[in-house]
Amino acid sequence: MGRITSQARYDRGEMMQLDIKRGHFKNIEGDKLRKLMEEHFGNVEKKGDLLISNFGAMQPISVKLEGKKSIMVEIDTDKDTDDSKVAETIKARNSFLFAATGFTTKERSKRLQKKAKEGKL
Repeated sequence: MGRITSQARYDRGEMMQLDIKRGHFKNIEGDKLRKLMEEHFGNVEKKGDLLISNFGAMQPISVKLEGKKSIMVEIDTDKDTDDSKVAETIKARNSFLFAATGFTTKERSKRLQKKAKEGKL
């Protein structure tokens, strides 16, 4: 349980803006982002501009495309999820975010830290 909640930037229920790697937009444009979510999480519901899914401890994950350079992601976590689902959830989340942004977890973290230092968050 603690492993997911320790990653506060993803589980506070706040929308986080994640950059999309240059040239990667072609992989998520149109309906491709929805298909990526279906591949990683199974179920996807569209509400306006938001794509919403539930998977493991992510109850829900909401994703919104913000042009060619970024996506907005909001993840609410179920704090009562057992440890076996936590690892599966983290793996699915990181795999999806890599497929959606083109950046690894480490690269996304560095970019967020840089933005925080520059006061852009």
